[in-house]
Amino acid sequence: MTSIQLWTLIWVVGTFGLYLTIAWRSRVSDTEGFYVAGHGVPAIANGAAIGADWMSAASFISMAGLISFQGYGGSVYLMGWTGGYVLLALLLAPYLRKFGKYTVPDFVGDRYSETARAVAAVAAIFVSLTYVAGQMRGVGIVFSRYVGIEIFGDAVIGGVLIGMAVVFFYAVLGGMKGITWTQVAQYSVLIIAYLIPAIAIAYTLTGNPIPQISFGNVAQDLNGLQQDLGFSAYTDPFTDETRSMLNMLLITGSLMVGTAGLPHVIVRFYTTKTVRDARASAFWALLFIAILYTTAPAVGVFAKTNFIQDVEGASIDSLPQWVVDWQDAGLITIEDKNGDGVVEFRPGEASDPESENEITPDLDIMVLATPQIAGLPAIVVGLVAAGGLAAALSTASGLLLVISSSVAHDFYYKRFRPDATEAQQLRAGRIAMAVAILVAGWFGIYPPAFVGQVVAFAFGLAAASFFPIIVLGIFWKRANAAGAVAGMLTGLISTSAYILATVPSESGAIFLGLSPPFGISPEGFGFIGMLLNLAVTVVVSRATAPPPQRMMELIEDIRYPGPASVTSRTDTGA
Repeated sequence: MTSIQLWTLIWVVGTFGLYLTIAWRSRVSDTEGFYVAGHGVPAIANGAAIGADWMSAASFISMAGLISFQGYGGSVYLMGWTGGYVLLALLLAPYLRKFGKYTVPDFVGDRYSETARAVAAVAAIFVSLTYVAGQMRGVGIVFSRYVGIEIFGDAVIGGVLIGMAVVFFYAVLGGMKGITWTQVAQYSVLIIAYLIPAIAIAYTLTGNPIPQISFGNVAQDLNGLQQDLGFSAYTDPFTDETRSMLNMLLITGSLMVGTAGLPHVIVRFYTTKTVRDARASAFWALLFIAILYTTAPAVGVFAKTNFIQDVEGASIDSLPQWVVDWQDAGLITIEDKNGDGVVEFRPGEASDPESENEITPDLDIMVLATPQIAGLPAIVVGLVAAGGLAAALSTASGLLLVISSSVAHDFYYKRFRPDATEAQQLRAGRIAMAVAILVAGWFGIYPPAFVGQVVAFAFGLAAASFFPIIVLGIFWKRANAAGAVAGMLTGLISTSAYILATVPSESGAIFLGLSPPFGISPEGFGFIGMLLNLAVTVVVSRATAPPPQRMMELIEDIRYPGPASVTSRTDTGA
């Protein structure tokens, strides 16, 4: 066992032990504790939990890698994922908290109809499963490279199964309460793990330890390095068809409204004590998220610069150890096309015989590899690996709770067993979560694409399904059940079909790889799906009967200051 593997194992065992201890101390025995932590989470703790819930493996592992190789085009993730929280804080969080329900489908069901609840529950499961696939892939990547515990002869399978076991324990035992306090700890681990190497590398490269300030000069040097190798300048905009001006707009919009519509993030605002705490949670979450997101561009620039300096012109027989390690893990591809024994880094893929490029890294490795590239000690490399696991597992647990609540609360209790006792509801929720963990594990072992790409699709689906009907449900009294169902189905089906049709076929057997109409990236179609949902909801609502008068009065009440929950004062349904 190498020193890096030893330190990674120490960090992983230590942090996993912390998570399990918190889960045991936070175990619950009722549905309110299981689904919304008893409405008792302080605002600052909820903000940290939201940050961990939302800063997934895509943010920690994949985003800086995407920025490092896409340059300006990678900024869509920064703008979209952070901008979406402004929408969430202003348009949704306080009003949903005042409505006082357990889940997003719960709000949809009470605001519109039981049919709308069923469609929303299916959409929540679909979005969450798409998102959780990226998290479990992140767990597999970390374990395959740094821990190497093989099960069935495969380190990825070993890592995913261990991650499943840990999530199963603290999510099934403690529900939202256990997940919340575990996520507070996970945020602390992941942000420390992200900042330490970024600060160290910034100081090494520039003499300035503040990454957000020091990376500008390095980016200018990177422009020259890339142009010398036949690439466009790193900071030049619109250099790739998938990041044209139109796609930059659509992807940013899709990620923004998708963030505001993600069910596992929205449900966190039900856990606070008051509506005011829900707003304060959004502020704290933005602050905690901004710490990582203002650092990510610097990490991307540092990673790309170090990568070029390490591999370009290097002898294949004496590659840096980090390249050998990741090549052994199957996450760096090297092809000596001209047989000169020297690596040449050029535009294109190493696997493409038409390209002169001879090395292609998996973009998901860049953050994890950065400490080793920079020559930082093994204890820091192990900490970064533990941070990546914290990011993946924190989001996975939140997503699994959404799946559990959609099945157990919105289907089992609300539609099939309205007379179920607390104990029966809790048991159904735990069984649903256990099944969801098994499905998530399957996705982790057989992932469909890059972590960041899979997560971008999940945001697109959330944008196209949830955002319009929630916003209209709060701010437009005339929105009715028929419009909501038609809108959700239109947005979800159109966006899913476009993604399946246009994602390159090599990403998975389910994708057709057709040429995108007008060059619109599948990552950005969620914004168009959202507009279709919005239009269909408005048209159908106008063409059909309005909601009952009591529901319109309730919606009017939600939008103005008053009690923390107003739903108890009126019958549900619409």
